[in-house]
Amino acid sequence: MNRRTSGPRSLRPLRRAAAVLAGLVAASLALSGCLYAQIPETPTSISRDPDGSGVSAELKPYYSQKLEWEACGARFDCTEVTAPRDWEDPPAGDLTLALIRHQATGQFQGSLLINPGGPGSSGYDFVAQSLEYAVGAELIERFDVIGFDPRGVGRSSAVACLDAEQMDEYNYGVLDAPRDTPEWEAEITARNQQYADACEANSDGLLPHITTVNSARDMDLIRAVLGDKTLNYLGYSYGTFLGATYAKLFPQRAQRLVLDGAIDPAVPGLEVGTTQAIGFESALRAYLSGCLSGGDCPFNGSTDDAVADVQALLATVARTPIENGDGRMLTVDTMITGIITAMYSEQSWPYLTQGFTAVLQGDPSVLFALADSYNGREPDGTYADNSSEAFRAYNCMDYPVEDDPAAEAAAIAKIEKLAPTFAPYWQGPDPCEVWPYPPVGVREPITASGSGPIVVVGTTNDPATPYEWSESLAQQLENGVLVTRVGEGHTGYNKGSGCVDDAVESFLIDGTVPDDGLRCE
Repeated sequence: MNRRTSGPRSLRPLRRAAAVLAGLVAASLALSGCLYAQIPETPTSISRDPDGSGVSAELKPYYSQKLEWEACGARFDCTEVTAPRDWEDPPAGDLTLALIRHQATGQFQGSLLINPGGPGSSGYDFVAQSLEYAVGAELIERFDVIGFDPRGVGRSSAVACLDAEQMDEYNYGVLDAPRDTPEWEAEITARNQQYADACEANSDGLLPHITTVNSARDMDLIRAVLGDKTLNYLGYSYGTFLGATYAKLFPQRAQRLVLDGAIDPAVPGLEVGTTQAIGFESALRAYLSGCLSGGDCPFNGSTDDAVADVQALLATVARTPIENGDGRMLTVDTMITGIITAMYSEQSWPYLTQGFTAVLQGDPSVLFALADSYNGREPDGTYADNSSEAFRAYNCMDYPVEDDPAAEAAAIAKIEKLAPTFAPYWQGPDPCEVWPYPPVGVREPITASGSGPIVVVGTTNDPATPYEWSESLAQQLENGVLVTRVGEGHTGYNKGSGCVDDAVESFLIDGTVPDDGLRCE
């Protein structure tokens, strides 16, 4: 049986986590100076591009469609774009892509497409619910900010798998077999098979077409029907891979792209999971160091002492799950999900402190709130979106199969050495081994030869997309420019660094390219 580290982890847009978790935790705690190089501005045409710059006759109807916008809230309007289900065979059928727009409040200079990550996160909801987190005021003034749900996601033609009750069992159910036994592996594989079968049965034939390459082609279609000659794009986390893929396919149209919290497109899935485990271990140590300096930390002693206490707590929960008020049992896997959720942002660290304090008293509600926010589960037991299903669909099609026992053994050894807190819980059967379609993606460097400058933003202790990936992507890209945010948490723009914000906004608005290697302390 193929076993691998449990990665890649979903790269979720937890930029609004503090606001979301505040409500969840409140409910559960009822108990108690930068320099830039100037280059000439690249003009952004706002005239319609009906021919799609030489697309085939089969694709012209898609590229020449006219959008019908309707108001959807006080500040937004919405529409749908029709795209080929199969870009290699357009007559095979269509799918729809849901768009939301916040029109520029000042001098309009084009559209700015936003992707929040995932894969599988809703760009529509990200813009509708968190516009000021997604972009700063300067960008809101100058651009029509466009959120879109990629194919397979949310309001677009979407992947569908399990109902809420089945999803609860999949995410939170207690396994019968002891961990790391053949019976445990068989039980997980059976659950993965049920999940995959449900996705195939309920997704209307979409699964083989849910790939990042197809989504990048959709994004070029969106660019064209919005009337922009070139793409303005801000992609977070997985959105950096989508943006880099776009630049690979359409380099001449990739003129102002910002890729924040980068994924290295050359890193295989096994290494992604390994690097993330190490990143979360580093973030946990940073959190515990900060916790110990405060007055309400449930741990004592040195950072090493606190890490040892967390490891002991995880081992205790692994042996004896803790019942929540709603009857669910806090397993060690759910606890791990809650912990890594809080690692995405320093703003969430206080909730983790509350979670550790509560669970030490036998109350798992805060850690459930953290895990639920990661899984998209609402307090009433429903699921807010299909991000988990879409995440599975994209990754199982994008990442090639890896079946190298020596590489897997090396990865496990590396995690055990460098991420000892997470190591006992970071491996298991690969859910993609039972996916109904073979993967079509490749893992290789992206150069995007012929593109405009592409700004890559990396944060030095980003746990989900480690800084080394941003360094690597910036080096791979023929015209990559690296901007570094020194700090904690996932992604760097609009996270409190004026230096980073100025670099990103000056580039997108004026075409001012930051100095490569700009470091924002």
